[in-house]
Amino acid sequence: MSESTSFHMTPDEFRTFGYAVIDWIADYQRRVESLPVMAQVQPGDIRAMLPPHPPVHGEDFDAILADIDRIILPGVTHWQSPNFFAYFPANASGPAILGDLLSSGLGVQGMLWLTSPACTELETHMMDWLVEMLALPEKFKSTSTGGGVIQDSASSATLTALLAARERATNFTINRSGGTGNLVAYATSQTHSSLEKAMMIAGLGRQNLRLIEVDETFAMRPDALAQQIERDRAAGLTPIFVCATVGTTSSNAIDPLPAIGAICQREGVWLHVDAAMAGTAALCPEFRWIHDGLAFADSYCFNPHKWMFTNFDCDAFFVADRKALIETLSILPEYLRNEATKTGAVIDYRDWQIPLGRRFRALKLWFVIRHYGVEGLQFHVRQHVQMAQQFAEWVRASDDFELAAPVPLNLVCFRHKGGDAVNQQIMDRINRSGDLFFTHTRLDGKLTLRMSIGQTHTQMEHVQRAWARIQEETKQLLQEQTVRS
Repeated sequence: MSESTSFHMTPDEFRTFGYAVIDWIADYQRRVESLPVMAQVQPGDIRAMLPPHPPVHGEDFDAILADIDRIILPGVTHWQSPNFFAYFPANASGPAILGDLLSSGLGVQGMLWLTSPACTELETHMMDWLVEMLALPEKFKSTSTGGGVIQDSASSATLTALLAARERATNFTINRSGGTGNLVAYATSQTHSSLEKAMMIAGLGRQNLRLIEVDETFAMRPDALAQQIERDRAAGLTPIFVCATVGTTSSNAIDPLPAIGAICQREGVWLHVDAAMAGTAALCPEFRWIHDGLAFADSYCFNPHKWMFTNFDCDAFFVADRKALIETLSILPEYLRNEATKTGAVIDYRDWQIPLGRRFRALKLWFVIRHYGVEGLQFHVRQHVQMAQQFAEWVRASDDFELAAPVPLNLVCFRHKGGDAVNQQIMDRINRSGDLFFTHTRLDGKLTLRMSIGQTHTQMEHVQRAWARIQEETKQLLQEQTVRS
């Protein structure tokens, strides 16, 4: 600890300790593959190692850093392990970490253009870069009627889009006087749960979220959507919002945007497209079919913090009409008034999100794009898709396992033919071993195993080892069951 009476860490001390932290992170990246992927602790274990009361006197930084290994690391589930196949990834990379470090060092609060012009203008430019990189509709560029903003998550993007849809449909009266006006929204059972929460927060109510039937690929049925909208209008309700998904969490299903978009355009309903995980695939021209029909969308989001190696949090959210979004969320108290805002020549991103304050998240995105280049990002996306397709082939060739859903990109949904109990035990036993970590969902009412292949450093050898472990654990489990019977 500094001997200065100010108690602050001096710049020289910061340099010394900063090198130590960078060394620790670099060593962690090198050894993370050897660590158990899922934390091997019980509830309360970490707190039991912490002192019951805060320290009165400051401690040496060396002691603090040592406790990362002693206390924190045993309770970490290692999302950055190449053997992490659970959920969808939350990827980090060297350039992203360094960009985040620089952002923390600058300590910018970028709520207004005035509070740090570079924070705002770099973000606007990065969002325009992403439109070009993913070949998104030009209307999502800042040079058109829309534009992009970095949200903390796709959940926030969905809520923000829903609020804008609510206000557009009611001529902004709910913001002024409250009420909900019998408004209804549409999704499927496969849509991310954040939409249900958004309905609650927006005051629209969960019962006004209509879950549309899906087809055999678990994608939304446009005919069922059109029929439900017709029924709701006949009942005196007002349809305002459809959430279509490109790559659902459970199965990576891709809703048919052209047909859904045509319905939304005809009915005057806001179309939001959630491509949180799968959107990154559109970096590659051969996968851009996933965005067919996106021209109909009023808003769109995907997460660079999932598959584009930009550590959490970084959701790229785009709108076709920024005026509707700003009018929905803008409040201008006296203490935020300034000449730059008054001119209308700048973007104040506080008007594009729920909170007022915002971090300089565009820095890490800038670092990632410049380090990898489009070519490097495409290389890794293609590798991950290829690995998933190979894993799917192994499942197809197996006598014991079967695919539970199509495999358009990098998520493989599969299950053992022995039923739910066997699948649950296979997953639990492997996850407890720490060798790899994968999760489950339910499709057609059956427990289904998910292999999400997209972690930054995953290579084919890790996927091969995962399949071998699944087969090995399955064989041992069934042998044990035979002995017991």
